Amino acid sequence: MSLSSETNMMELSNNNVEELQVPREIRVEQLNNLIDTLRIADEIANKGYLISSSELADLMDVNASAVTSRGDHWPWRNWVVSRVRREGNQILWQLERID
Repeated sequence: MSLSSETNMMELSNNNVEELQVPREIRVEQLNNLIDTLRIADEIANKGYLISSSELADLMDVNASAVTSRGDHWPWRNWVVSRVRREGNQILWQLERID
């Protein structure tokens, strides 16, 4: 392969990476959504609210099965998530802030 062919391939590769980058406005919106999620988690922890597996999954943006398969006590970002009790067919979870 010649040097010019390699250079052309690198330029194409760099162009593809630039095209795949998310626009700044979308990245900022994603960060705002993340901050909202973290604030909600903090409020849940501070007020001692218990939340269901599906609510926790929504908060974490994962499937409910991913929540229940992690066990009874595990870290998530700035919180420890603990399985508290079962009410009917629902598992209730508590968040505790860790610093």
